[in-house]
Amino acid sequence: MKDKFKLALCQMQVVEDKNDNVAHALDMIKKAAQKADIIILPEMWNCPYQTELFPLYAEQMDNSPTLNAISNAAKREGTYILAGSIPEKYEGKTYNSSFFINPEGEIIGVHRKIHLFDIDVPDAISFKESLTLAAGNKVTVVDTELGKIGICICYDIRFPELLRLMALEGAELIIVPGAFNMTTGPAHWKPLIQVRAVDNQVYVAASSPARDDKAFYVAYGHSMVADPWGKVISEAGSDEEILYVTIDLSSIEKVRYELPLLKNRRTDIYQLRKK
Repeated sequence: MKDKFKLALCQMQVVEDKNDNVAHALDMIKKAAQKADIIILPEMWNCPYQTELFPLYAEQMDNSPTLNAISNAAKREGTYILAGSIPEKYEGKTYNSSFFINPEGEIIGVHRKIHLFDIDVPDAISFKESLTLAAGNKVTVVDTELGKIGICICYDIRFPELLRLMALEGAELIIVPGAFNMTTGPAHWKPLIQVRAVDNQVYVAASSPARDDKAFYVAYGHSMVADPWGKVISEAGSDEEILYVTIDLSSIEKVRYELPLLKNRRTDIYQLRKK
């Protein structure tokens, strides 16, 4: 396991044509692979973020042109790829699913979004993923040569118990493909990323689509990475770009020694367990 490795967060523009999105992602992956050990795509990167489109764009994992293309790219470039999230057909339902692929092109982890984004902010935004999506039911931590990595998707980050369970299972980096909007993004995106990093003394890397003001759903952008002290060490703007960040896992041990939050938990009074 390496103490230091580099992430590339691909804040890509998403269009209506799935093939164009896949081709564009492959271009960004090829460029990012020159510098990065792990490449991260955003939430719903092959599909516009619209509930009625999710079932139409959905693919099965074992017969997915999108995932086949990304798997081949991972093998070709010799890098890990967190394939953001895409609509997935699974057991007769549609999920918002993230796939983690190793440098051999193998899918080694799948996270199906646990908390569906059903909100209604008057005069701002109303969105209900549950109209077409089913909710996942598993905490996802993947063991890699670079360490243990937790995966959650967008709205999942608002639920601290989920990320704490990942940290307790040994995750040192938690990756969050997300597409916060122009109401929740400016208010909550950055502080949530920071506080989840501080709570669990881990790195949190959140990758968003680029902003398209003409889209049905306008993503906030601002992909970013926070370190175990809660410091934002790199942040994108709203436009398309690739964000490169060096992860130094040795800093986790230092922070946890100086401020032993996990050690100081009062498990004699309260406990958190996974069902």
